[in-house]
Amino acid sequence: MKSTGIVRKLDELGRITLPIELRRTLGVSDRDALEIYVDENRIILEKYEPADIFTGSRDNLIDYCGRKISKESIIEMAKKAGLKVTE
Repeated sequence: MKSTGIVRKLDELGRITLPIELRRTLGVSDRDALEIYVDENRIILEKYEPADIFTGSRDNLIDYCGRKISKESIIEMAKKAGLKVTE
């Protein structure tokens, strides 16, 4: 892990501000969603990218009822349902 040398304090609501230089470097824009992970005693922020609700894949996604599903998952489900699938 690389240190940026940037230190920020939390405000009274527990918020921090990410410096513009860091946002530009990482391609994070205003109103972008960030996903929060915890690894032991570390908090990790990652720009949110939609993923397949079954496999976590981020390739060939289709929006279905507000959820993201990959074509591969759809094909696999169709096969399990006994439907003939031509790929």
